[in-house]
Amino acid sequence: MRSMMTAISLACLTTSAFADSVSVINATAFFPEGPVMIDGKLYYAQYSGNVATVWDGTSNIDFWKEDGCGPSAVVPVGGNFAITCYDSGKLEIISRDGKAVASHDKDAGGAPLLGPNDGVPDATGEGAYFTLSGPWTPGPVVGRIVHLDRDGNLTEVANDLNYANGIAIGADGRLYVAESYAGSVTSFAIGDDGSLSDRQSFVHLYQLGEAPEVFPDGIKVGPNGNFFIGLNSDAAILEIPADGSKVVARHVFETAGTPNMTFSADGKTLFVMAVDNEGGAPYEGRVLSAPLP
Repeated sequence: MRSMMTAISLACLTTSAFADSVSVINATAFFPEGPVMIDGKLYYAQYSGNVATVWDGTSNIDFWKEDGCGPSAVVPVGGNFAITCYDSGKLEIISRDGKAVASHDKDAGGAPLLGPNDGVPDATGEGAYFTLSGPWTPGPVVGRIVHLDRDGNLTEVANDLNYANGIAIGADGRLYVAESYAGSVTSFAIGDDGSLSDRQSFVHLYQLGEAPEVFPDGIKVGPNGNFFIGLNSDAAILEIPADGSKVVARHVFETAGTPNMTFSADGKTLFVMAVDNEGGAPYEGRVLSAPLP
């Protein structure tokens, strides 16, 4: 039965290659990650560069830097940004122009933040959910999700995640998180108090025809309501409908990995974080844009 469903999924699959329509926004980015579009500007992190960068439509400007941070996402939190420092185990809260506001290196229970990776604003817009991946190499399953509320309290809301990575809130109001080492996406119901419950499996990518070793990274909800899932293990961004039934498109780029992405405000452009060298530091890559088909 599973092989039949895989065949059906592959038969319905559309591959879109952007080789002839891609624009390069930044030709030299060092493991670009965790982008967000705010007021017509593209903000993103450069993990190996230890900087956060903004593209204003014309030029790229590094507006924040912290050696040893290993930033992996720029996340709106109220009128500020949170920078996930994957290497140093911190959440740095900064102003929109890069000034320090607050810093967190442990949650409310005193547990250290192991591998802060990605984040998404909560329903209030004043707080956010963040993934804590745990160790990069295979080992104990210790991935977590923490919630930063409007008062600055950082509380664990989920655990036992197999390398928690990209995170998004779907049109159904549930929280979706990529479990990278499991090759899957899991969802939770969100309570009025920010708590999570009703844990459910959303998709296992190998059941949709992807390779067993596929490594889902960033996850975003596209302008059409579909989920877009970046792959750190492949040069493709998967597009999956809200029911998780199939891969409707593989958006393929000329690079080694496409860990994360975001969209223009009008929903017509896909911004892609491309890593051309996945073999080792400084993980040279580029920031790309392409029209959505």
